[in-house]
Amino acid sequence: MEISVKTINLETVKSACIVIGVLDKHKLTDSAKRIDHLSNGFITQILRRGDISGEIGDSLMLHDVPGLKSARVLLVGCGKLSELNHKTFQTIVTNASTTLSQAKIKSAIISLADLDNNLLSNTMQIRLATEALHQNDYRFSGLKKEMAASLKSVSLHFADNRSAVMKKAKLAVQIGNALGKGRNTARELGNLAGNICTPTYLAKQATLYDKSYSKLKTTILNQKEMEKLGMGSLLSVAKGSRTPPKFIVMQYSGGKKADRPYVLVGKGVTFDSGGISIKPGAAMDEMKYDMCGAASVMGTMVTVNELKLPINVVCIVPSVENMPDGAASKPGDVVTSMSGQTIEVLNTDAEGRLILCDALTYSEKFKPKAVIDVATLTGACVIALGAHPAGLLSNQQKLADQILAAGTASGDRAWQMPLWDDYQDQLKSNFADMANIGGREAGTITAACFLSRFTKKLNWAHLDIAGIAWLGGAQKGATGRPVPLLTQYLMERCGKQYSV
Repeated sequence: MEISVKTINLETVKSACIVIGVLDKHKLTDSAKRIDHLSNGFITQILRRGDISGEIGDSLMLHDVPGLKSARVLLVGCGKLSELNHKTFQTIVTNASTTLSQAKIKSAIISLADLDNNLLSNTMQIRLATEALHQNDYRFSGLKKEMAASLKSVSLHFADNRSAVMKKAKLAVQIGNALGKGRNTARELGNLAGNICTPTYLAKQATLYDKSYSKLKTTILNQKEMEKLGMGSLLSVAKGSRTPPKFIVMQYSGGKKADRPYVLVGKGVTFDSGGISIKPGAAMDEMKYDMCGAASVMGTMVTVNELKLPINVVCIVPSVENMPDGAASKPGDVVTSMSGQTIEVLNTDAEGRLILCDALTYSEKFKPKAVIDVATLTGACVIALGAHPAGLLSNQQKLADQILAAGTASGDRAWQMPLWDDYQDQLKSNFADMANIGGREAGTITAACFLSRFTKKLNWAHLDIAGIAWLGGAQKGATGRPVPLLTQYLMERCGKQYSV
């Protein structure tokens, strides 16, 4: 979809449809007031009939509105201004986009970035509208013949034509377009079936991005190279699969050569059967989403390259398939990690931490400013936080605060959980330096405590995305989160130049 921002004369413009907002209790937005004036109160008359209330989810298509040269006007409910936030605004835009597509409208003008709200600037509304349009335009393209969305191009109307403000509005569209591409990249990778999106497939995709962007260099380590590095923990997970593991390293050089990079590590378990500690059969198909951490950091790298951020970023993806087999790791096995620490594997279904720990040790070679790992790590996080925020744990409060702030700014939120030493005792083992599980209590925290033992030299944070990486039910599919959060965090490391 082509999306642009323009200052448009609503009276003279010719368009298939102009989208304007109606607030709670039949109040009109500024653009709606303008069109009401041009049509001699036609919109007000419609509202008096009660055909649309202004609640979020309402919409009404009008044809041949007097005083306009555009064929249609779509009224969409915007709810109460006091309740407007990132999520509700994107819902408003998504509702408008869906209605336009259902009407088979290919091109439209959307004038919704004029809601006067202290939480969201008008330029931020432009960014969120762009993101929402790309999200709603996404169709899984891999294997299913599905009708493409009708809407092909959108002009976002922006009334403030002052050069400085319009410059910000154009930047907002640029960011929204980049986020749309990165997030939909993550969704596509996540939605692919496990027999297609294997570690080898992920590695090939990474090399394709390498060819698309001049500042990106991708290296793929094979099993023998991982063995030489001593990644015994990671390799133990792959033993039961006929699909070889891959270790993907993507290096983006947007800053100065001497600048220390930010490192993103994504869990890439392309299918998780649980191994010998096999999972129940119900909903096991959803374990193709166990590589959504990898998908999200790879999607973020696409966004970083699209925006040409002036920093250095490294993306590390340890990728395996966790399967039961005669060669698979067994409960009670002891493995040696790249760090030299030994691990008693009490549960082979706690495999994500076993591949991440070696990736975190490997990240030390880059002398990073900060390392953020992203993983669908624990079902306990879903129980604790549900499907709204990611779980956040960190060994540095300043880094945690930066990530929390990025989540708030982008609308892709996280919630911090404690990483206290009190929990470390749950990982004690009689036969190794640590066990890979800590019992039923505080499962998300003990998983992070395990990872923390491999990050003592790092400024590190962990995002558990088990609750936010995909949706079930009728809307089943990968969400592409937390690409917005990670991108916002990286943009904020560039100063204020990406602030909208």
